Amino acid sequence: MRQNALFQLKKSSRAAARKDESLATSAPARSAERDDHFVVRNGVRCAGVHLIVDLYGADKLDDLDHIETTLRRCVDASGATLLHIHLHHFAPNGGISGVAVLAESHISIHSWPERHYAAVDIFMCGSANADACVPVLRESFGAERVVVSELLRGQGAA
Repeated sequence: MRQNALFQLKKSSRAAARKDESLATSAPARSAERDDHFVVRNGVRCAGVHLIVDLYGADKLDDLDHIETTLRRCVDASGATLLHIHLHHFAPNGGISGVAVLAESHISIHSWPERHYAAVDIFMCGSANADACVPVLRESFGAERVVVSELLRGQGAA
């Protein structure tokens, strides 16, 4: 049933995009007037901030409820708007992959509990603060080491 809902959402998004394209050709908006949720980071205008977060020496990476709670805490800390969370628990190692879909984009996680490692992607646009998720992740999983890389997405589209 959820797949149908996602498929319907995707179809309606395409229809809305086509409608927006037709409006854009008849009345183009100047970039200063449109509300496209682009952000300025370090003086660079971009679609959003994408943080690639590696958690080393982390615990509770096989606990579905803990991961969901942590994603919700990240959403709250960042000021983002949660639309949906989907998590999948793998067997036999107990790893978990999942995503929190946000109005401002997403937070995804892929865990390898047997290696005490998790890969987390945080992509946010608008006023959401992706950086606020990092201390939540560090504390929640008790990570010994956290490595963060940053990408500014969509710089050429600004």
